[in-house]
Amino acid sequence: MNSSKNSNPPRKRRRYDEAFRAEALRLASESRSTQAAARQLGISAKLLYKWQKASALPPEGGGGERESAAMRQLQAEVRRLQQERDILKKALAIFTQPTP
Repeated sequence: MNSSKNSNPPRKRRRYDEAFRAEALRLASESRSTQAAARQLGISAKLLYKWQKASALPPEGGGGERESAAMRQLQAEVRRLQQERDILKKALAIFTQPTP
C-alpha cells in the first residue's frame, strides 16, 4: 500500500464576523423560516440555529450572580409550596373518606 498524502487538502472552517452574524440573525427573524434564511445566505441551517440559541442566552457577567441567587430562592420556594400542596391533597383525601 502506498502511504502518500491525500490529494484533497483538509477543509478549513469558515469564520464569520459579528456583522455577518447580526445580519444573518436579522434576516432569520424577518424570514418565513430559519432554513430559508440559511439557504439564502449560503450557510448551514444548523449554524444559524446555533447562533439564534446563543443570542437568546443572557449575557455573561453583570448581575448574573444576583439573578441566579434569586432564581435558586424562587425554585426552593416552588418546591416547598408543591410539598405543602401534596400534603394538603393527602389530608383532604383522608378527611373526605366516609366514616364506618
